[in-house]
Amino acid sequence: MELFPRMTRLFRIGLQGDIADPRTKSFLYILDLLPRLCRLPRFILLENVKGFENSSARERLVTTVTKCGYTFQEIMVSPTSVGIPNSRLRYFLMAKISTGNVCAQISSKNFEAFPHPAGSDSTEQPAAMSLHQPDDCQPEEEMQGCHVLFKLETTMDAQRKMNQNSDQSVRQIQDFLEPQIEVNMEHYLLPPKTLLRYALILDIVQPACRRSVCFTKGYGRYVEGTGSVLQCSMETKMESVFIGLDQYSEEEKLQRLLKLKLRYFTPREVANLMGFPQSFSFPEQIHTKQQYRVLGNSLNVVVVARLLQLLVS
Repeated sequence: MELFPRMTRLFRIGLQGDIADPRTKSFLYILDLLPRLCRLPRFILLENVKGFENSSARERLVTTVTKCGYTFQEIMVSPTSVGIPNSRLRYFLMAKISTGNVCAQISSKNFEAFPHPAGSDSTEQPAAMSLHQPDDCQPEEEMQGCHVLFKLETTMDAQRKMNQNSDQSVRQIQDFLEPQIEVNMEHYLLPPKTLLRYALILDIVQPACRRSVCFTKGYGRYVEGTGSVLQCSMETKMESVFIGLDQYSEEEKLQRLLKLKLRYFTPREVANLMGFPQSFSFPEQIHTKQQYRVLGNSLNVVVVARLLQLLVS
């Protein structure tokens, strides 16, 4: 049994209604149904967003699988743990009907399945889950002491990105890019209005980087917090474009920003970073924005494959 309920707004943003939110009804129904089955599934793999580990829904889940005789293991995993340069930290629960100490068995195999911890970002280590994982956001009092460099980026932000890019266990972005001769990259360049309005909050990566932020279903339509963009021109230093940018006129700002040749990742490239095989493709009639949407709602295939192998081994 594989359960992948999408509950981002229930546990991370908005009102965080948890089990009081009507959208959890289907999940709670499954938990109610499970003990009444004549034949329980031997394996259960459940995925959810970070934040679920501290929810009442998670408490209901753990109580139910325990009463049903499952031994389980909870784990927080990101694709960086398997060498993929994309942060997508997720909660997973693996449960198995067994008389043996499955929890210990799974724990001992965690580092075989996920050989590369996520470097400087301790929240992405593929270890048995602590119920109070540190968040990606820094405490406000720490942030107040950080010096802003450029592009609204603090010294702490710059150091974190530097640490991620120096992690040799993670592959480079360029390994996941499409050959330029096979796709019209001009189609994916950020439009002038987007550059002028959102330049300071863009997460910009280069082909040699070993990091990118999580791609969401809003990628290509919205900018803030939906995924990284790629700098295609290496002749221009990013610092030289952004330092003092607010001192120029709108036209001058645009000309400086255009030098970087910033573009969105193509759907194929996002799929590559999500671990989809090269044999995967979308039907021709599916629009690019819809491709981004379904990829943003998807799972990292390599991470899930490793977890399934771990569970059934």
